[in-house]
Amino acid sequence: MKKFLIGVLILTLVLVTTACSSNASGSGSANNGKKTLTVVWYPNESGADMKTSRQALDKVIAQATGKKVIDKLTTDYNIAIEAVASGNADIGFLAAQGYIEAHKKNSKVLPLVVNTGGSGTLKDAVYYSWISVRAADASKYQTNGKYSLDNIAGKKMSFVSTASTSGFIIPTAQIIHDFKSQSKYKNLSQNDLTQGGKFFSQVLFGQTHQGSAVNLLTGKVDVAAFCDTELERYVDVASGTFDKPGTTYKVKSGAPEPFNNLAGKEFTALTVTPVLNAPIVMNTSTLSKQDQQKLISTLTSDKVANDKSIFAPANSSAMFFKTGKNDRFVKINDAWFDPIRKLSE
Repeated sequence: MKKFLIGVLILTLVLVTTACSSNASGSGSANNGKKTLTVVWYPNESGADMKTSRQALDKVIAQATGKKVIDKLTTDYNIAIEAVASGNADIGFLAAQGYIEAHKKNSKVLPLVVNTGGSGTLKDAVYYSWISVRAADASKYQTNGKYSLDNIAGKKMSFVSTASTSGFIIPTAQIIHDFKSQSKYKNLSQNDLTQGGKFFSQVLFGQTHQGSAVNLLTGKVDVAAFCDTELERYVDVASGTFDKPGTTYKVKSGAPEPFNNLAGKEFTALTVTPVLNAPIVMNTSTLSKQDQQKLISTLTSDKVANDKSIFAPANSSAMFFKTGKNDRFVKINDAWFDPIRKLSE
């Protein structure tokens, strides 16, 4: 089932790694005298539990540029995307699909850096998209003793946002791939998967990965898509191995909002699919070339790579988890995101 997506994503990762060694910089026409930089955050990272992590990255940006940094928090993916595209934000931490949409709106929006995997390279610069069901219902989604998506048609579904890579683009691509051999679904499209009555009986959008998981655990839907990095700090493995299909997760006792009333609730991941890591992006019309270079130099430094407030242990309230000894930021260019573009075509 995974050959299609892994082939598109991982293989292309290897092919474009060399090309990414020279970053595509923008014109940097901004006024170097600008004294304040604005960083916009997706809803997933706008919560109170992520404040310390936001501040840690803001501090690095401020030290690199010598400028004051302010945060723009959001409740909708599209608000964050539009903020960077319009120049109301200079920098944003967007998922791959969000970057693609912002770049399409304004070609001056370009990637700044992306975090690697534990190898310190782009070869393992991925996180994982999960399509999950409540653990009590998991046995209903087995075919020949293995978990599959075969029985999700007609169910109530929750995605994150149509602008979410791991919460919409990847899971819908996988659903279409798995069902296209059936004559009934040979013309199934992403648009069909957003509307109740087309493939699913009802479709909800959680607006955050946490919100999509809550939709599942509170019984609003039968199936939900969300990613590992946004759920990891709220759950423990109840059975199985982290980031493996068929693993069951339990909400931790004392988990913060929005899981504070869901301790002990369990879900099982039917599928686990790799996704390109989320980039830090910039609007090169508002961020001067001088500041661009300062940020690239600082963010890709050993000092930042070894900063535990940036690359923190798993299960902490952080955006960038250490997956190995060599996690770090590396510069990146637009072409690295072509695999995600192809999934949206």
